[in-house]
Amino acid sequence: MTDVVAVFNAGSSSLKFSVFHQADLALVHQGSADVPDTQDGQKIALQSALTWLSSHKDGLQLKIAGHRVVHGKDRAAPARITPEILAELKTLIPLAPLHQPHNLSIIEALLAIHPGLPQIACFDTAFHRTQPKLASMFALPNHYYDDGIKRYGFHGISYEYIASELPKYAKAYGRVIALHLGNGASICAMRDLKSVGSSMGFSTLDGLMMGTRCGTLDAGVVLYMQQHLGMSADQVTQLLYHQSGLLGVSGISHDMRTLEANHSAQAHEAIDLFCHMAAQHVGSLTATLGGLDALIFTGGIGEHSARVRSQICRYFSWAGLSIDEKNNQQNAAAIHAANSNIAAHVIPADEALLIARACRGFFDKVAF
Repeated sequence: MTDVVAVFNAGSSSLKFSVFHQADLALVHQGSADVPDTQDGQKIALQSALTWLSSHKDGLQLKIAGHRVVHGKDRAAPARITPEILAELKTLIPLAPLHQPHNLSIIEALLAIHPGLPQIACFDTAFHRTQPKLASMFALPNHYYDDGIKRYGFHGISYEYIASELPKYAKAYGRVIALHLGNGASICAMRDLKSVGSSMGFSTLDGLMMGTRCGTLDAGVVLYMQQHLGMSADQVTQLLYHQSGLLGVSGISHDMRTLEANHSAQAHEAIDLFCHMAAQHVGSLTATLGGLDALIFTGGIGEHSARVRSQICRYFSWAGLSIDEKNNQQNAAAIHAANSNIAAHVIPADEALLIARACRGFFDKVAF
């Protein structure tokens, strides 16, 4: 039997899973299982993944499982799941209602099937705990900060992986801004491979325009919707999380590929606004860093949309950022021109591998 690590990333409609050899973290398999729309949907999807594992011809023995958990509040490192930690993470569901319930459901489902299996939670918020206090504050009375109303930042697992890859690049330890662009999108400013600022704040709604989420929004808009348009909190939630972003502006789709293939004015406007908002946040974080040495693109859109990368980079031609369009069109690792003052790279994130590494870090601490 070969000992393996399994990594799970649970969503509302699918369960992504990856299997790695424990010894060297070589990838054995990546797959996904549909989550049926039933009370036991997560458990059914998990059982499908475990059935694949148990039937593998090479004989694989699951030794430890890792999970992406979106919100860990002030935790700065992965944690082994205990009843106490699971209860704590459930209290954070209101802070990440789109993700946290599904992340925790798969942990509970695995506990029911394999109660003795060590499980490790890796948090999307953890990488940002190196940010200075000012970067996490809102201009509200201080007791709200003490109550946990502050900027947390998300997509930290993706950014931590990017940080682990940056030493391969010349300007890794300088002033780096990474853009995680996908159906969910955010930006992280790094100095010396550590997060010093993020576009996302208290919730996963903040910052960039996304597939169906609005990004930065004047709080007065929410007040107006509730006080003068008669919208309930549930209606506003549905609007901001599920009906806005690329989908809402275009009226066509939340998928950037669909919009790029569509030649309507609405599609073009949605793409332009997406890039405009991204450039605004890059500019803001550039000021935080005191300049910019390298721009990194990752995520589904960041890795595959040459148009979006080029459009965002053009906003910073004044700073000496110049793109090699041939390399950009080929999604090359380096897309900056030879004479560019700022480096620009495309780095695919591997969140599953990052989580597997965290699990291996617990091997010596766990009695198998």
